[in-house]
Amino acid sequence: MGRTVVLGAGKSGLAAAAFLASSGVETVLTDQEFHPSPDQLKVLLSAGVPAVWGDHPLSLLEHCAEVVLSPGISPRVPFAAQAAARGIPVIGEVELAHRALRAKADGSRILAITGTNGKSTTTDLLAHLLRAAGLSAVACGNLGTPFLQAVVEGGPGSIYALELSSYQLETVKDFHADGAAFLNLSPDHLARHGTLEAYRQAKLRIFEHQTEQDLRVVPAAHPEWWVDAPGMAATATFGWEETAGPSAFCDARGLLFIKGRDGHLTAVLKRAELKLPGDHNVDNALAALLLASHGGAPLEALRAGLRSYPGLAHRIALCGERGGVKAYNDSKGTNVDATLIAIRALPGPVVLLLGGTDKGASYGPLRAALNGKLRRLVFLGEAVPQLQRDLGDLPHDVVTAFDDAVQHALSLAQPSDQVLLSPACASFDQFRNFEERGERFEALVKVWARA
Repeated sequence: MGRTVVLGAGKSGLAAAAFLASSGVETVLTDQEFHPSPDQLKVLLSAGVPAVWGDHPLSLLEHCAEVVLSPGISPRVPFAAQAAARGIPVIGEVELAHRALRAKADGSRILAITGTNGKSTTTDLLAHLLRAAGLSAVACGNLGTPFLQAVVEGGPGSIYALELSSYQLETVKDFHADGAAFLNLSPDHLARHGTLEAYRQAKLRIFEHQTEQDLRVVPAAHPEWWVDAPGMAATATFGWEETAGPSAFCDARGLLFIKGRDGHLTAVLKRAELKLPGDHNVDNALAALLLASHGGAPLEALRAGLRSYPGLAHRIALCGERGGVKAYNDSKGTNVDATLIAIRALPGPVVLLLGGTDKGASYGPLRAALNGKLRRLVFLGEAVPQLQRDLGDLPHDVVTAFDDAVQHALSLAQPSDQVLLSPACASFDQFRNFEERGERFEALVKVWARA
């Protein structure tokens, strides 16, 4: 038996390397960064895994039995493509974790979630609902804790609320979710997938290998996104009106309902009882409600969990207020569709901070949402030229540096305004990730709120 080569020294890659080594598999990790962090070296040293830094040398394919890709690395990179050409299996950390979980055969289940936006909130909410019912549940995957780490640490009968990105779904093989949700679709990661259709097909892989006992959760309003979904699972829809089959929906009065496979309709609660703002979060709650019910959570636990869930950080989170001005951190708004959702969730007027690392999509769709709500735009970061091209005729200022842009936005706001950081861009021009960007915004807001 040959070695396994792990590509990428992020959380998923490190978890995979440590797991394989602990299982007695000869493992080597490779990463294109020349200078590993002390934390990365510590994990690898503890696991006894050698590493090659600065390249993915093809020589590592000699005597290689399997390649494990981190999500951020495309299956089309030369090393992975060459491995596939030689007949060497190329999988991801999610597939490796699934293999380990099914080998345990301990009654654990997977409830998986994908979509362009809202999947982190829905995943975290799902775990919250399951725990409210006294079930052993953990939120993992793209949300933060690698799936493999969660599996290693999980006990018998655990339920894994698993967030899956399109990157992670590209490399699944036999992955089987007991329940799975596809929340929504809008252009994102097209530099990786090439076309919206290729991106959609990657998302649909979440339903592969599902059986008739499993559940497929999809949006009622957009059958074109999922009508050709693979697998044999029963379909349940979520949305804003009752449908013929199993569903969860919010009616015109603002009441949330769930409808079972037997057609029985049950009122759950009023949307006003949710702490999460916006119609998009009603959608998220409905999808989580269906999955949690499928996972065994009873109605009263679902009600209590929905009422008590506070939401995730960096998702339209109120983080400061002064003189009637409220500041909201939506640093997770890394694409245009997410920013549209944030704008629609707030009443306005809005001072909106836009910019960061451009993703290639037009910012033009923001116009309609801003109509009648806009106080002023503040453009920042590397995306300023693209923002000026698409929105430059709207009232705006250019303040490239992040700290200066935030302080300028706060100074522009008038009583009853909202200052919203929802950049519609990635954060990598000035930060390591959206969390660091959001934390910096909140720190600046706290200083402003105390002034």
